[in-house]
Amino acid sequence: MRASLDTNVIIHFYAAGLENIIFDFFDEGVCIYEQIRNVELKKHAYNLLDRIDADITSGKIEVFTEGKLKSESVYNIFLNNVNENKNLYGTGDLGEVYAISLAQTLGVYSLVTDDIKQGGPYMSLLQFEDEVMPFTFADILILRYIRGEVDENQTVIDFEDINDASDLRWSFRSHLAKFIRRFFKNPYRKEDKKWLFEFAENYGVDIKEKLITLKDYI
Repeated sequence: MRASLDTNVIIHFYAAGLENIIFDFFDEGVCIYEQIRNVELKKHAYNLLDRIDADITSGKIEVFTEGKLKSESVYNIFLNNVNENKNLYGTGDLGEVYAISLAQTLGVYSLVTDDIKQGGPYMSLLQFEDEVMPFTFADILILRYIRGEVDENQTVIDFEDINDASDLRWSFRSHLAKFIRRFFKNPYRKEDKKWLFEFAENYGVDIKEKLITLKDYI
């Protein structure tokens, strides 16, 4: 899987020292648009920039510049996506606009963002006929658990570490319930439920059993 990252989720993973979870999970790479590095992260996460830049230099994070998009002959497509997303989300948070637009332009399957307010990118993409699938950091931790990389105890520990490091005040129980509702009980998109079952099948996992175990643990 490959992902485009929004500013907030980068900050949350790095603040907790758990950024490798992103790189391990998205084994086909993660990418950001240059504005997120040069404006958003510089403004909101200056203390994390040395570590982020080190991962950019090592190739863990691919930065797409205007020149790079032009060299791949997709810059005009990117601009069109940016303009459409500005109309949808406004210009108050250009980070999310660029993150979504980059995902759409490159055909990246995933957008990782922790902006879950109504009208924000996460909720909006769930309700649109869009090929981009949004995930929060909690979704990534639950999917990593389903994949069998860690147990339920480590999943909860990592959630609380990220939650505390960024003072998010999220509830793991609440986000697990949202995950189950999204993919099982009342999916916004039928494709999401199909995707999750295929995801679990690829790893030989009984998805219902795994989620029941995690729910009982907390």
